[in-house]
Amino acid sequence: MHVRMPALLLAARQHAETAVIARLLTEEYGVIAAYVAGGRGRRLRPVVIPGNRVDLQLAGRAQGQLPFATLELLHSRGALMTQPLPAAGIGWACALTATALPERQPYPALYAALGGLLDAIAHAPSARDWAGALLGYETLLLRDLGYGGRPQQEGADLAATLAALDRLAPLLHRYLLADRRGDVMAARQRLRGLLGRIV
Repeated sequence: MHVRMPALLLAARQHAETAVIARLLTEEYGVIAAYVAGGRGRRLRPVVIPGNRVDLQLAGRAQGQLPFATLELLHSRGALMTQPLPAAGIGWACALTATALPERQPYPALYAALGGLLDAIAHAPSARDWAGALLGYETLLLRDLGYGGRPQQEGADLAATLAALDRLAPLLHRYLLADRRGDVMAARQRLRGLLGRIV
């Protein structure tokens, strides 16, 4: 496998001394895990931040082994990681996607929706303006993975959006995150607590 494509970086876990295992979402191949040499080094550390849009080059290895990846930054979300609400929103959306989606199965609508959500978080003046996009993304994720998910009302106020987010929480936990390592829902609970403070 030798391919080059844009991707959204979902997660990066340290591997050995300076490398990382990155999980990336692509339009054509879905979630891909890859080995990034030097991912913890000075040059690549700002690139391997969840939410960043990157130019991904994959070089395949033997069957059953992780491919090597080379990453070039296309759009950084690093500046948002110093702000609690945007950082929590990006962290939750990326962690949910990395955990819930199976590898190597394309979900082009989810790729576009996650990109739109990350752009909304980056450009909206307040979380009131992107909370609805988060609700829409969670609903789409449930629906595309076969667990229902009714479309939500457009233009709802923040209190109604938060109530809808609360109703989705058990579905996400039961269907998408059950029996997963780590407590991914803790990231959502942290985000929900921060959103609740602005109502």
